[in-house]
Amino acid sequence: MKSLIAFLLGTALFALPTTLMAQEKGGIINVATIGEPPTLDPMSSTADLVGIVTQHIFETLYTFDKRWNVTPLLAESLPDISADGKSYTIKLRSGIKFHDNSDMTSEDVVASLTRWTKIASRGKQAAGFIEAIAAVDPATVKITLRQPYAPLTSLLAFNNSAAIVIPSDKQDEPMKDFIGTGPYMLKERKADQYIQLVRFSGYKSRGGDSDGYGGARHQYLDEIRFVPVPDPNTRVEAAVSGQFDYVDSIPVESFDKLKASTASQPIILKPFGYPVFVFNTKEGIAKNIEVRKAIRQALSMEDMLAAAFGNTDFYTLDGDIYPEAYSWHTDAGVEGNYNIAKPEEAGEALKKTGYNGEPLRILTSRQYEFHYKMAQVAAEYLKLAGFAVDMQVVDWATLTQRRADPKLWDIYISHSPFLPEPALIGSLSTSSPGWWDTPARKAAVDAFTSEVDSAKRIELWANVQKAIYDEAPFMKIGDFNAVSAESNKLEGVDPAPWPYFWNASIKK
Repeated sequence: MKSLIAFLLGTALFALPTTLMAQEKGGIINVATIGEPPTLDPMSSTADLVGIVTQHIFETLYTFDKRWNVTPLLAESLPDISADGKSYTIKLRSGIKFHDNSDMTSEDVVASLTRWTKIASRGKQAAGFIEAIAAVDPATVKITLRQPYAPLTSLLAFNNSAAIVIPSDKQDEPMKDFIGTGPYMLKERKADQYIQLVRFSGYKSRGGDSDGYGGARHQYLDEIRFVPVPDPNTRVEAAVSGQFDYVDSIPVESFDKLKASTASQPIILKPFGYPVFVFNTKEGIAKNIEVRKAIRQALSMEDMLAAAFGNTDFYTLDGDIYPEAYSWHTDAGVEGNYNIAKPEEAGEALKKTGYNGEPLRILTSRQYEFHYKMAQVAAEYLKLAGFAVDMQVVDWATLTQRRADPKLWDIYISHSPFLPEPALIGSLSTSSPGWWDTPARKAAVDAFTSEVDSAKRIELWANVQKAIYDEAPFMKIGDFNAVSAESNKLEGVDPAPWPYFWNASIKK
């Protein structure tokens, strides 16, 4: 219980409700995003941008409350789990309608979860443990496992590579009809201009108070428009002037400028998560583990963080996957493998690998400006080590498409919030871009995910982190705080890693 309490305290990323006053109904808000999402099918993408938009359209059986506990959404209650941990019986809420006004039944849930296990990286991650997904009756679904799998409900709750529920007759791949059960439905999408969502009149909210992503979802707004604004400086100026009601991903060096604005205010999540360099372990020069270790040996994580975030108000040099406040915190494998910053020694190690001047292709985007700044610093250290660096700067949608092809890159730069369940970390899935798939990974990850005792799982996570450092499928750069902005006219938006607007309203 002590470790559980520490975990909950350490992962409470949500602030308290922003307002206790009655909120007005009506109005339209414009949300500036970092770019155009590559898809509106949240099953088929792990991009945060996809989840931010589509969580308003589609819903999952479960979600997370403000303390990162799994809580029911389309399910009536938490699953009834058998004593052997192999059977999950899930009761569904009644009266749930899709945006085409058809009723949601267990048939839709079974079809949707089956699709999820086939096309979603996190669904594929769970698929090896799932023996059957079946309808017990129109309001009940049963998932039977081959062996206990502790992360299952967290995977079902996550909005990234999400296990959304869609009509059984709308299971096309790729998705053709964007019909969900969410509080807002898709009205129009104009590429590179906007995604327009409108209130779904048939929506049935859960009762009670709003609670993080869980609880009641109020539909105060008539419309939500997501507008791609790829240039970070443009997003800053738009926030300062109040051009948008909400602006995502503000460069941290603009915090003081934004704080002085009379139109908007900054929102900070501390700590938010960590930047990460993901290696292509399937093809190319990074397939060689010794090359990956030479890259890691060359790099100064401290210099990359300083370039990306300016000062330590916004970052912490930390190689542990989870910071000290989290129950998952461990330093296993970190010593001697983090922030080494010895490019000359890395160059000597590189020569022993047989490296022959092949381009090291680093895939990054300026839409997240801190990614690009880290890439610039990394490139200089890697050149000192003898690498021929090919830095490919593309828009975020293109990056998420290219990273799916192992022939096109060696490193891509991304970031992740601190997730409530380590098994949600994308790189632990063999189908996630990077394709880390070794006996050491399987032994560590399978032992961790099949253990249901929470105290033992904390110990087993240390073995997973050690395997990450031993085999270098990715590199954590450090911890960082994220900054966004909201208009002074907007209320009801609680800080969250994937901002949501179903409880938002406009001050009259």
